[in-house]
Amino acid sequence: MELMDALRLQWEWGADEALLDTPQDRRHAAPAPLSFPAPAADAPAKRPTQRPAPPRRAAAPSLAGPEEAARLAASCATLEELAACMRGFTGCALRDTATQLVFADGAADARLVIIGEAPGGEEDRTGKPFVGPAGQLLDKMLASIGMDRGKARIINSVPWRPPGNRTPTEAEIALCLPFLHRQIALIAPRVLLTLGAVAAKALLGADAQGGIRRLRGKWRQAHIEGLPTSLPCLPSYHPAYLLRTPLAKREAWEDFLSLRAWLETRG
Repeated sequence: MELMDALRLQWEWGADEALLDTPQDRRHAAPAPLSFPAPAADAPAKRPTQRPAPPRRAAAPSLAGPEEAARLAASCATLEELAACMRGFTGCALRDTATQLVFADGAADARLVIIGEAPGGEEDRTGKPFVGPAGQLLDKMLASIGMDRGKARIINSVPWRPPGNRTPTEAEIALCLPFLHRQIALIAPRVLLTLGAVAAKALLGADAQGGIRRLRGKWRQAHIEGLPTSLPCLPSYHPAYLLRTPLAKREAWEDFLSLRAWLETRG
């Protein structure tokens, strides 16, 4: 029974296999030291093996800030140059997760520029803004006031789709803002329509206080870098919000009637 108790005790201590040919009673005598044969006199001495040094990680490239984006945007004299510049711009991390750049859609000399938030999944696949369910609703809203997307210019505050269709961060919006301003300046429209709180705050800055329900329907002035004068800007609901909240369509209809009146009298 003592041997069984000793074996059980070693098993409880974690000694679950024998390392020598004969079991040792470790309660009394220490095990004999292991001996190894000495190397032959003419055998070459083995050098200790050295572990290879771990590979050095390449330093991550530093992302460009809004100042670099503003410098690049200002260097573009045409919309084609601006699109090419944005496709090659590596300063925004959204570029690495999106399928492609969603630049714009519509007329290059439009008197109305419509600014949304950011591309969704369908826009990311096609490379055009507002082509999903929200874009189809926008087309109907424009048709209700005698407009269509071919006569307007449709762009987004951020031209790359955020992962999971999340809302763009303030840093991402600020980084892409020089490209947005430059595109508007090259088009030189008469009026701006922002859809959703993100677009309104991107264009109006400190003048856009509060949520979109407080901002919508009230005309403001947007200061665009590269244009000599400010542009009238009307914030309204994003069509995606209207799909989720049909009761808000009445207020959006009032906004579009106000836009039509402006275009008929001043546009």
